Amino acid sequence: MNSSQLLAINARKYPQTEAVIGMGNRYTYETLDQLVNRFAQGLLQNGITEGDKAVVYMPNVPEFVIAYFAVQRIGAIVVPINAKMTVSEVEYVLENSEAKIFIAHELLFGAVEKLSTKTLRIKTGEATKNWLAFNSLLVDDNTPIECNLPESAHSTILYTSGTTGKPKGVLFSYKNILTVAQMICIEMEMKPESRLLLMMPLSHSAPLHLFFLAGLVVGATAVLTPTFTPKLLLETVEQEKTTHFFGAPVAYLLTAKHPKMEQTDLSSMKWWIYGGAPLSKPEVEFVQQQFKTDNLVCVYGLTEAGPNGTVLTGPEHATKAGSIGKRAALHAEVMIANEYGEAVQPGEVGEIYLRGEGNMIGYYNNEEATKETFSGDWLKTGDLAKVDEDGFIWVVDRKKDLIISGGVNIYPKEVEEVLLTHPTIHEVAVVGVPHPEWGETVKAYFAASEPLDINTIKSFAAAQLADYKVPRLFEQVEALPRNTSGKILKQPLRERDTSGLTTS
Repeated sequence: MNSSQLLAINARKYPQTEAVIGMGNRYTYETLDQLVNRFAQGLLQNGITEGDKAVVYMPNVPEFVIAYFAVQRIGAIVVPINAKMTVSEVEYVLENSEAKIFIAHELLFGAVEKLSTKTLRIKTGEATKNWLAFNSLLVDDNTPIECNLPESAHSTILYTSGTTGKPKGVLFSYKNILTVAQMICIEMEMKPESRLLLMMPLSHSAPLHLFFLAGLVVGATAVLTPTFTPKLLLETVEQEKTTHFFGAPVAYLLTAKHPKMEQTDLSSMKWWIYGGAPLSKPEVEFVQQQFKTDNLVCVYGLTEAGPNGTVLTGPEHATKAGSIGKRAALHAEVMIANEYGEAVQPGEVGEIYLRGEGNMIGYYNNEEATKETFSGDWLKTGDLAKVDEDGFIWVVDRKKDLIISGGVNIYPKEVEEVLLTHPTIHEVAVVGVPHPEWGETVKAYFAASEPLDINTIKSFAAAQLADYKVPRLFEQVEALPRNTSGKILKQPLRERDTSGLTTS
């Protein structure tokens, strides 16, 4: 079974059930399947065939869904990318993935209008020079196209930054992504009558594979919004009577403080799910009180695992808030391992290993990095953790200095390499510092040959990095701390006063 076949089945089983709602549009499964067929025919007519890569650069809109399934329907590989990527980042992905087509939304077109690529370029809205109109690919030919690829076939590539600073393409089969989708269906009790609120970017693995595809598996309704705001979350839940929501902790903390919280009817919601970072016990109690729920659930995983990993259930939050749970989720296994890949004893710190059929095939065209990430069939997460006396797992550090801000991964080396291209900066260390709402925020310590204006440095970084990667805090120092071998020591920086200089 593949996702294209699932959509076709749902079009026959639930023809009049709403499949996708967003941007003023409401498409039933039957209508969505027809639109996917038409767009797939348009792709074929433009020379896109099985195995080609199609980069999709869109927020959460119905056109994303149409493009996603149409690409897979012809046996091509879909490459959804973050809507906040800059031109240089997009160009890298296009080259690295060997993409044959780039599909963008007009809401983001200004960022990529001058894209330098020879790939076929498509945009929603009107056609422009070198760009075909999205609707022009919705040809009149509605002849059904059958995708009979096996579950082992390549389905998707998602890009995630690595410690080298270069984004790596995480390659998945249909079996990988449908395994983790099925996990959420069962763990979070999804049914055909479920209504899933999707506000987190569908270019990320959890919103895409765990929730969007889980909805497809059971024939549920996906309610899309192109962005997140607390006000929009409250209004959409009340208007659309949604039942499931997944968000970063910051989405819950910000919404819980909204003045209309008390007046909003959230009674339709059955599952409030978060991931990307833990919530403390006081934060959990605050969110539970404001959202009037005892079913706040934490999921832990990473893109390379599907994502799949562990789950902390609603009742377990009472005594174990901040933990990532005591058991692996359906279809996954978890182990806290030492440097030899052996399970550690309770109380000892080790690296979190994950195993299951949701684990990626590997990094696209990067065999060396793939080998480094696996130990046999165990996926090494890079997260350090320990198990308490009750069997619950607590993350204590991130092995590769990963920063998680608002549930989004930020890799310091990528930011450091950009800042080091500034003509007067000669040393940079980027670290995550605590933030009351985002979990962490990015701070850059730097040494330069002359005093620098912080706003100038921020603008310099913003020209080359997606906004969420740009440091919010800067501090100029005489020199960065180093060990005897000359390596920069980040721990002393993390322990310093985090007030710094802010431009946010």
